[in-house]
Amino acid sequence: MFDMRRRVFIGLLGGAAAWPLAARAQQPADKLPLIAVLIAGSEAAYRRDLESFRGGMRQLGYSDGENIRYEYRFADGNLERLPRLAADLVRRNPNVIVSSPLAAHLAARQATSTIPIVMASVADPVAFGLAQSLSHPGGNLTGLGNFADVLASKQLDLLRELMPRLARVAVLVNAGNPLHAPQIAATRDAVQSTQAVLLTAEIRSAARATLVVEREECDTVLHQVPGTCSRRHRAVLMRLRRLDRLCGCRGC
Repeated sequence: MFDMRRRVFIGLLGGAAAWPLAARAQQPADKLPLIAVLIAGSEAAYRRDLESFRGGMRQLGYSDGENIRYEYRFADGNLERLPRLAADLVRRNPNVIVSSPLAAHLAARQATSTIPIVMASVADPVAFGLAQSLSHPGGNLTGLGNFADVLASKQLDLLRELMPRLARVAVLVNAGNPLHAPQIAATRDAVQSTQAVLLTAEIRSAARATLVVEREECDTVLHQVPGTCSRRHRAVLMRLRRLDRLCGCRGC
């Protein structure tokens, strides 16, 4: 169930047929089926994605305030907040939880083993213990795989095509994000086949990360994890506007 985007909606609403028909009719808002949404990034970064999600739901006949309702929680890039936000959503007993990206999936799974969880996008769900296999995920999770961890070589190829003399590459990392470790490893492997030098800059301190990148005279900056840009990421990227950059988030 990780191969087609439309199946995210099918997976999300797979249990809709089990919802009583009366639940789909007009009734008090607090009695409508609840879709909980857990996001590791900010509301601003996910605005268009959420609008598309709600639009897709409307096409399937589910409208906010009419026959379903939503509860949102945003960690704003502070991944330490996710377990508390996930637990708060679970206490509201939603019919389903939609999460994005990896850190939010892990927090949701930790919070419940019974409420269905739809992962809007996940890199290597088997390796991270979120699915038993791609064809038979098992458990209470399903969703769409993006395999972001294997894109490092493609990103580097693109950079080298745009910048033939590329020599020093900086990657912004968040030690608290479990997806960063395999992505950095994949990027390091890709860089080894070139003459470029890879530098990692921890973004817990925007000023320090900026200083490290500038001191090492890097040619470009990578931020590889889509949807997880926090204020600290943007602060570093704004300080480094003179450098070319490749980012997985809109608006960077």
